[in-house]
Amino acid sequence: MDIRTSEHIGTIDRRSDLLDLLGDRDRAMLRAACEAVRLESGAVLYQPGANVDYCYLPLGSAIGSYFVEMDEGLAVETILVGREGAIGGVVSHGNLPAFARANVLHGGHFLRIALRDLEAVKRQSPAVDHLFARYADCMLAQVFQSIACNAVHTIEQRAAKWLVAAVERMGRPDVTMTQEQLASMMGVGRSYASRVLQRFKHDGLLRTRRGGIEVLDRAGLAGRACSCNDQVHDHFAKVLGQIY
Repeated sequence: MDIRTSEHIGTIDRRSDLLDLLGDRDRAMLRAACEAVRLESGAVLYQPGANVDYCYLPLGSAIGSYFVEMDEGLAVETILVGREGAIGGVVSHGNLPAFARANVLHGGHFLRIALRDLEAVKRQSPAVDHLFARYADCMLAQVFQSIACNAVHTIEQRAAKWLVAAVERMGRPDVTMTQEQLASMMGVGRSYASRVLQRFKHDGLLRTRRGGIEVLDRAGLAGRACSCNDQVHDHFAKVLGQIY
């Protein structure tokens, strides 16, 4: 894993929407058990089969993602996790093997907590335990929606949905990603992804640059997407409040 720096959390002005749902006392208790690390895009948090020893909470514009590796050599993205969530050990008590690969999609700061420490905080704070239990429900909803989306919706709808979800989490319009990476994440060939992006460019919705995609018309792009993001938003709002 590529961890460039490790810093005291008090020196970093970054937000975790998930932790902001806690009261001051419970949030302070959890943050005290965390360390802040900066992870670069592409850093692998877990490989399939490896023990999950840490939970990571993306801060600010940082984004993590889960990928399922297929026999055909493709790694298909299942869900994105930004400042609204957490990666690893959300449900289990730790030291269990990871099923999917988890990695950093957009680099930035993360809070990292050893699962033994997270479980200790949960035992001391019913509010923290309750928060992670509810977030696990929201995470499962994302997985369900992703499965249904991949089975039913077009490549164009899925690409628009993914790009809108990414810029929402990052809070800025540029996404560090190549066309090859976008195609791999959606489980399609590069030529399919390229044609979709060319249509979006022609319609003034985005522009591409070396190693990145910049969304120019977020509302227009959202109009080309399926409603899967909205379905997930609604569930988060009901279960956790207005976390987005």
